[in-house]
Amino acid sequence: MPDVMKTLLLNPPSFENFDGGASSRWPATREIESYWYPVWLSYPAGLIPGSRLLDASPHKINWQQTVQICKDYEFLVLFTSTVGFASDLKLLRKIKEANPSMKVAFVGPHGHIKPDETLNASEDIDFIVRGEFDHAVAEYAHGKPVGEILNASYKKDGKVVHNATRPQMHTEELDALPFATDVYKRDLEIERYNVPFLLNPFVSFYSSRGCPALCTFCMWPQTLSGHAWRTRSVDNVVQEVKNALSYFPQMKEIFFDDDTFNIRKDRVIELSQKFKPLKFQWSCTARCHSKYEELKAMADGGARLFIVGFESGDAQILKNIKKGATIEMAREFMKNCRKVGIKVHGDFIIGLPGETKETINKTIDFAKELDCETIQVSLAHAMPGTELHDQMSKEGFLRVEALADQSGHQLPHIEFPHLSKADMMAGVTRFYDEYYFRPKVVWRIVKEALWDGHERKRLYHEATDFLRLRAERLKWVQQGGDAPKTMVAVGGTSSANGND
Repeated sequence: MPDVMKTLLLNPPSFENFDGGASSRWPATREIESYWYPVWLSYPAGLIPGSRLLDASPHKINWQQTVQICKDYEFLVLFTSTVGFASDLKLLRKIKEANPSMKVAFVGPHGHIKPDETLNASEDIDFIVRGEFDHAVAEYAHGKPVGEILNASYKKDGKVVHNATRPQMHTEELDALPFATDVYKRDLEIERYNVPFLLNPFVSFYSSRGCPALCTFCMWPQTLSGHAWRTRSVDNVVQEVKNALSYFPQMKEIFFDDDTFNIRKDRVIELSQKFKPLKFQWSCTARCHSKYEELKAMADGGARLFIVGFESGDAQILKNIKKGATIEMAREFMKNCRKVGIKVHGDFIIGLPGETKETINKTIDFAKELDCETIQVSLAHAMPGTELHDQMSKEGFLRVEALADQSGHQLPHIEFPHLSKADMMAGVTRFYDEYYFRPKVVWRIVKEALWDGHERKRLYHEATDFLRLRAERLKWVQQGGDAPKTMVAVGGTSSANGND
């Protein structure tokens, strides 16, 4: 084995336009084509000399091209998702046919939660890494035997072996990692990344890992990153910001893609104060607990927009999912955001425990009351490894573990006796219609594009994508949620809970 194996870190083309891998918290093809950065893969890519980070979907690299690229490498690190797993196995088979000697590691939440099942699904997988995989795959690339690598699981003599767990990294170790933006500069085109509510092109990375919140549906804290909140030092984050501003003069904003950026008041104020003289725009994920003082500091430091998971307008549902936030907190937060001039993109979910037709209506009304700049409405998906998954499986409401159409778009996989799959999908469509087809919201969106040709073009493509998917969803609902179309279903749950 050479000193350093020639390594390809792959975010695979599971479906066309699929954003399902190495940073997407909700793996799916979006209503509007959009992509998050493969942040998780960027750190080991920076640790392995001569490696390449290949983010296939946004760079429009299809499976045939991916197979050809793999011929030139000795070691493949593939980030898989539950929704994309079956497709990824088919791709891997083609890769191994073209390059039989290639070593393969699967990383990501799916293998973390189901290491035995993942390894037994294909002889083409040499090992998987549970949890954070930055150093594990780098050690293998540098020649360390898999049996000595913490967090690794592999098969030996037909049996699955699980190595000991690696301690999570904290500030000193996180600061020692390469900057994600160094790898972006080397391997990615930032113009390929588009998220409708961000200023494009944008760049995103993490200033921390983990989230102490206990939301039952949230995948990262319950799989890869954990509930322990671990921060990079303020100076380390500021240095990466400076580098990004130098590397990407065309960049319009930085997005801090932490599980929750604003957890601790003193840290967010210190970061904002050090961002201020750099005079750049930034956005981040946020919980609605921040008060006026820190919001004002963030606005003064260049904060433009928050992504906030409000989830539901029903107080009992918020308790059911252990959100740790209330309706009144959301109202006060929005009021203060308006005072300081920070926009909010609100996330809402239909189909959580306790959902009814009445609570759907309540959440739509609540969203209109909050009047966020933009919203996203998702179907509840109980991803393997989450408390919501265990609860829905135990109570008999989980039909299969993951369900998507042939393009990777979400379909309902939770069904309640009083709320059908068609009811939930219809609720998503009605939510968008009632929210966005209000005159003041239409004007808010259109006026941004009046004097900006790039924004006009983007708005046209986004509207076209959305209306096409809306028509498909309406047809699906009209056919009772059982339209004859190709599904991607990860099974194994029905037999356990009696829902066949």
